[in-house]
Formats: sequence, structure tokens, C-alpha cells
Amino acid sequence: MFAAAALLVLTAAAAEAKPQGESMSRPFRIVVHGGVGAIRPENRTPEQMAAYRKDLTEAVRAGQQILAKGGAALDAVEAAVRVLEDSPHFNAGKGAVFTADGKNELDASIMNGTTGAAGAVAGVTRIKNPISLARLVMEKSPHVLLISEGAEAFAKEQGVEWVDPSYFHTERRWKELQEIKEKEKQKKTSDAREADDIYGTVGAVALDQAGHLAAATSTGGMTNKRHGRVGDSPIIGAGTYADDKTCAVSGTGKGEYFIRTVAAHELCTLVGYKSMSVEQAADAVVARITDLGGDGGVIVVDPAGRIALRFNTPAMCRGWSEPDGGIVVQIDRE
Repeated sequence: MFAAAALLVLTAAAAEAKPQGESMSRPFRIVVHGGVGAIRPENRTPEQMAAYRKDLTEAVRAGQQILAKGGAALDAVEAAVRVLEDSPHFNAGKGAVFTADGKNELDASIMNGTTGAAGAVAGVTRIKNPISLARLVMEKSPHVLLISEGAEAFAKEQGVEWVDPSYFHTERRWKELQEIKEKEKQKKTSDAREADDIYGTVGAVALDQAGHLAAATSTGGMTNKRHGRVGDSPIIGAGTYADDKTCAVSGTGKGEYFIRTVAAHELCTLVGYKSMSVEQAADAVVARITDLGGDGGVIVVDPAGRIALRFNTPAMCRGWSEPDGGIVVQIDRE
């Protein structure tokens, strides 16, 4: 029963056929995540847990409202991720962790499952909503991935909203960096470390009423990261992938393992070439990451509206829309 709760699966009911001449309501779904890991006891106050749930609910609702009106999956995932980027409670945008140099460096990517088009940015420090810049890279440039100063120069050309780097400074994340640096001194090591808390990324996957899929992912990376480290979130096929023929995937966790396993693309490949369900494919990918020693989780939706949420850590902040319009949010292994 515990395992069943940990490996959560929900299946969308098939839409009922309507008489000819009436509008047909086609299934649509959106799923979001806000990172995997473990929540520190001091962050398990009723107020903090309520804040997680509130932001996850708002993210699902933002995407759900677009889909309910017949909007595109691409618009829905961007809107949902922007909500989470604007929250100080998740490791993306406003709540991003600090690098070893005391900076906030942001990565994001987005993919259109219909066309295969994708866009991504890495190492930006002044962009309020990196996911929207990633979409502009996809739609307004001939490239897939822009990094650092080049990405920010492109952002200026496109009129993207900039903020002072201090916008991303939160005391919670600053404290986590200092704790890790103190541990480094004690252990005489310079390895980047994760705080004992929810970490990784935020992301969303969606199916719209036209049957199209999209995926989006955004992150602040690893606490205390250095040497120009880039994780899986802006890497198409590692942390993000979408294909109308198979599924849409967004991953969260230790990015190096998602890159090494090409996790998001692998999951879609298992669905497409081995005819696995999204549940089976998600299990297989998370098992591979686990076997290599990594922590992580994935959210997935397929063209029929079936969704899967898989993770190998004590918690994954997650939320999704139900076919009846309800919104479900969970954090622990429920």
C-alpha cells in the first residue's frame, strides 16, 4: 500500500461522445511539479505547507483555465511554470538557490509536442521568468539553447522583463548556502551539495483539447554549484521532452543523472517503441536513475490524458487537474 501511494498514477476517463451537432468536449489535463527531496522539519509548519499547496494549486489552475477555453498546451505549461517561478517556495525564479559565488543562475526549457520545436536558456541572472525567455528562443530565434550573457542580450532584444539580481535573494536559500559552505570547511571538500530540502526544478506537462502535448521545466540548479555547471532542465531530452505521438515529460531531481540517462526522451521512447504505458515507462526511467544512485521524479501525460507521477524520494511537490475539473495537490507519499 505504501508503494502504491509512492508511485502515484491517475488515469483520465474517456470523454463521452455527444450527439452530432453538439460541441464535443475533448479531454485535457495539466500536471505540475515543484521539486523532489525531503522537507526540513523547520519548514514543515502548517503555514509553510499551506504555502506550498497554495502555489501548486494556483499553477494548476493557471494552466487549467487556458485549456478549458480551448487554449494550447504550450500556453498552459508556460503559464503554470510562471506561477511557480514567481513563488519564493520553489527552486526556480524567485526561490532559486545560490551558486558557490553567491549568485542565482536560472535555467529553463520548453517543448512543443506537435512540431518538435524547443527552446531553452541557461545561466541567466536577470530574467524574471526564464520559461518565457525559453519560449522566445524557440519561436523567435533559429536556436534551441542560449546561455548566460548571450541569452540576456537576446532577452533585451525581445523586450523580456528584467529584474535586479537582488530580486532572487531569499534568506532561506542564503542560509542553506552558508550551511553547506560550513560543512565543506569541516569536511575539507569543495563538492557542490544539496540542502536537505525540496530541490531540483519546477515543471509542467499538458494535453490540450486539440490533442496536442507540451512540456516545460525551470530551475535554479544546485545549491553551491560552481564551474559553470548546467543541469538537465535546459537540456531537451534530459529534463524536458514532448511528442504528440507518445507523451510529454518534465523531470526534477539531480540533473546529472537525468542527463546521463537522457531521461525524458528515454521515457517517451519506451512509450513509442516498446508500447509501454506512461506508468510503466516512468517506473523504468526512475528505476534506472535510482540504480545509478540518483534522486528524482517525473511527471507525464499521454495523448489520451493518462498521467503518471513517479519519484524515489520522501516527497515530491505535485498537482494535477482531474477530468471533472477538480484540482489535486500532494507533497508526501500519499
